[in-house]
Amino acid sequence: MKSLRELYRIGRGPSSSHTMGPETAARLFLEEHPEADSFRVTLFGSLASTGKGHLTDRAVADALGADRTEIVFDESTANLPHPNTMRFTALRNGAELASLEVLSVGGGAIRVPSRPETESPDIYPERSFAEIAEFCKSRRMRLWQYVELHEGPEIWDFLLQVWSAMQRAILNGLTVGGELPGGLHVERKAQHLYSQRHIDESQTTRENRIVCAYAFAVAEENAGGGIIVTAPTCGACGVVPAALSYMQEQRGFSDLDVLHALAAGGVIGNLVKTNASISGAECGCQAEIGTACSMCAAALAELHGMGIDQVECAAEVAMEHYLGLTCDPIGGLVQIPCIERNAVAAMRAINALSLANFLSESRKITFDTVVKTMYETGKDLHLSYRETSQGGLAKMYQ
Repeated sequence: MKSLRELYRIGRGPSSSHTMGPETAARLFLEEHPEADSFRVTLFGSLASTGKGHLTDRAVADALGADRTEIVFDESTANLPHPNTMRFTALRNGAELASLEVLSVGGGAIRVPSRPETESPDIYPERSFAEIAEFCKSRRMRLWQYVELHEGPEIWDFLLQVWSAMQRAILNGLTVGGELPGGLHVERKAQHLYSQRHIDESQTTRENRIVCAYAFAVAEENAGGGIIVTAPTCGACGVVPAALSYMQEQRGFSDLDVLHALAAGGVIGNLVKTNASISGAECGCQAEIGTACSMCAAALAELHGMGIDQVECAAEVAMEHYLGLTCDPIGGLVQIPCIERNAVAAMRAINALSLANFLSESRKITFDTVVKTMYETGKDLHLSYRETSQGGLAKMYQ
């Protein structure tokens, strides 16, 4: 598995796979071909189907130069190495100089099939939760210590930057009203959720309202093109910060406690990214929101000092009940149903934490099993339910 620095990325929304990844690829290609006077970029599959709504064309054109870049949308999916495939072509005086195929594999990460040697090295030798748990138990080590062992103590400075960016996204999202861009006329709701106390509000109702307000705040920041943290993606960026912020406020956890929780959640996200996918275009929203919920549940379990079996149970419960969730954004925008899903997943992570506290010793399903199941389920999903906006809510919405 690779570093958590490649899982948690601080950047601009609305989509890690459709904007952050393509922008990174475009800048790489530009750096390699400064002699080109124009570019042609062909977006395939999901990048073509929902690229305009996700601002893929704008991200690529801004990186290469809008006045000299032609964007071609090709929705064909036959023989693609990944649903988010793009081809860059450099030209000079109309003649082709070079081309490069790049895959946007989720969470802002890119892969160049012709250059496997350029991929960053794995720094975690274990590739399953079972292996990690055995390693940690034999050394009486917590997950955050496992992360520090392989990443070095400097990982805490990085995760502090991540946590600070998450908190800023919440604060920014709570202070902005009005409509989100894109033409759906979606009103920002975070501010309303946060400030409008229920007429007969119990502690349980308040928890639901505040956690959801925080999740809406971050997800709306993402949808509006603000700065967020992929956890593990832009579309699912509100889940982890919402629940962790609420728990810190209510129970007085220190920032260091939260960083340890982010490390544990990061291990879960890394395992899904390594053994399955965090790409909605590849496996549906279960790969994004499902993974975010698992990460959040594991982080909460670590925050509360639970044992590693309980951490696993929380992550497994969270993912299991998102199996089969489709990715069907209306209009190709990261708004409906994406924003609301962040809030529901944050609350579900808290529910998974509670269940793990009681049921971890009697569970039958391992986290590794549910990850494998999610991947196979995602591959079985019809293409229209994998971030193409051709099925589900995107099709039915009028």
